[in-house]
Amino acid sequence: MGMRDDIQSELAEAFDDDLADAVSQVTGSYTGPGVFDPLTETTTAETIVYTGRGVISGFKVERIDGANIKSGDARCVILSNEISAVPDVGHRFSADGTNYTVHSVSPDPAGATYQLHLRRA
Repeated sequence: MGMRDDIQSELAEAFDDDLADAVSQVTGSYTGPGVFDPLTETTTAETIVYTGRGVISGFKVERIDGANIKSGDARCVILSNEISAVPDVGHRFSADGTNYTVHSVSPDPAGATYQLHLRRA
């Protein structure tokens, strides 16, 4: 078992037990590739949806600068092995009834988790 598997195993266990109260079902979506018809102004692109579990938290007040981190922004940590797509900047994201746009994505060095910076949509 490698470091990534160890981290994912430990975090999944924590999501089930110690962090269960803080864990939320999360849903991400983005528009997949397609062909745009300029005559009819329609596209064949479909919305791709992925789900998983994550822990949503806010930023410390002293980190909110109004430019890079705004009031209402949130952080989300999700396990990379529990989602079917890789989150990316611009994806729509929802958790606990709140809609966000993914502002930045930071995978950990082992590739076990993604830390998302979310901005209210």
